[in-house]
Amino acid sequence: MRDEMGTLRIDIEIENPQRPGEKRLLPSVLVDTGAELSWLPAAVLESLGIARQDQRWFRQAGGTVLERWVGPAFIHAGGKRATDDVVFGEKGDLVLLGARSLEGLN
Repeated sequence: MRDEMGTLRIDIEIENPQRPGEKRLLPSVLVDTGAELSWLPAAVLESLGIARQDQRWFRQAGGTVLERWVGPAFIHAGGKRATDDVVFGEKGDLVLLGARSLEGLN
């Protein structure tokens, strides 16, 4: 599969900090340094028992404002682990590795 010029994708694993040990693989996640938080499928986060903690508002590049739940997760990539708040993505939302998670992974 060929990506468009200027895009980077990475395989990541998600884990519940409250129940370490069980992980879910998310292949080919888009790295988006313009997104503060990582956006992950709600079904994956829920399957790991990750709790929804806060609702936040997000302004999209096109100007649309969305309200989404966020909760804490471990994100694994490249042999590193980061702890970060992640967005419970809904149907139609992109799956993204955001800048905070990326920085946490060093």
